[in-house]
Amino acid sequence: MGYRNQRIAYGSTLVEEGKKNDRLVVLDADLSGSTMGKMFEQAFPDRHYEMGIAEADMTSVAAGLSLTGWIPFTNSFAVFSAGRAYDQIRQTIAIGNLNVKIVGSSAGLSDFGDGATHQAIEDMAYMRAIPNMTVICPADANETVEAVKAMIQSKGPCYLRLNRNDYDNVTEEGKPFTIGKPSVLKQGTDVTVFTTGYMVSLALAAARELEGKISVRVVNVSTIKPLDQTMIIELARTCKGVVTAEEHTVIGGLGSAVAQALAKTGRPVEFVGINDTFGCSGHSYQEVLEHHGLTKEHIVDAVKTIWEL
Repeated sequence: MGYRNQRIAYGSTLVEEGKKNDRLVVLDADLSGSTMGKMFEQAFPDRHYEMGIAEADMTSVAAGLSLTGWIPFTNSFAVFSAGRAYDQIRQTIAIGNLNVKIVGSSAGLSDFGDGATHQAIEDMAYMRAIPNMTVICPADANETVEAVKAMIQSKGPCYLRLNRNDYDNVTEEGKPFTIGKPSVLKQGTDVTVFTTGYMVSLALAAARELEGKISVRVVNVSTIKPLDQTMIIELARTCKGVVTAEEHTVIGGLGSAVAQALAKTGRPVEFVGINDTFGCSGHSYQEVLEHHGLTKEHIVDAVKTIWEL
């Protein structure tokens, strides 16, 4: 495979799984060229539905399809697939516990050129708050492939968050994905960094920089909900404190979920994320990440803060 882009990994996996499962259908809201839903459309034109610029309608149609035995995946930019269709997701899909898979493409700050209106920095918070909803944020293209397979096998509503840009993989190719289970990517004894999505790669880089000074454990929390609180508590218990790192507002996402799990443990927590502000446009993805403090250096500083307590 060798994918370096989550969107391409996603579209390719849908095609491969579509060959095995004729109940799989894909819906797009005028963005199939970006979400990579076009790949499924080319392979299975009779199982792809172009719904136009109408995420709410697309989501309602997906709910109806699920009630007749289909496994629908809805696609749009994350800010639209999760935000514009929130009412339909909550009222129809989640309350009904329907088997609909909602995919938010170009999530976080990864659509760097289009600015705040197109950057979903709060999507995990409101998807996580919905009962019955599973929330997945894979670290890279490799994990995206396996997450999509796991979503197809699972029952009930699921939200998948995908990055827009190319970057190197940090997880093992072909490793089966277990919904709800964090994975330790680097062992350490002093400070634990719980991280998700693109920030996993930066957490690993920060841990390497601190090698020999502070022993840093890096944990990929690719399922934000359900969160394995028992594992989170156990990993935190064996170190001085924890850092969370996410390409998302610090309100309601991974950091909030981890802090809630650790509330009674007394372990200190530092948060690396977007600090209660909207995104912004920039000349590059890295420029926007740096503006919001989502860098290796910020993770290093957070780890040092915990270590020095």
